[in-house]
Amino acid sequence: MARSHQTRGMSTAQKNRLPDSRFAFPKERKEPLTDAAHVRNAVARFDQVADVTDAERDAAWRRIRAAARKYDVEISARGWRELMKSNSKK
Repeated sequence: MARSHQTRGMSTAQKNRLPDSRFAFPKERKEPLTDAAHVRNAVARFDQVADVTDAERDAAWRRIRAAARKYDVEISARGWRELMKSNSKK
């Protein structure tokens, strides 16, 4: 019997096995970029990652954009600063 309902998230063990390079924020190991759903989630939660520098956000945004291209995810925000502005209005 298939367990398709378990595809929504990753277990802690699965995340722990990922190399740092598979995360939008590798130092913090935040926002894995392993498939389209995780890329969309990384965009949605981008403003929730605390204690990172603008340079780290720049690098994370580049990783997210690359993953979005790889998994064919459209991102309407032109940059992370635009994303932060639109999320603060919610």
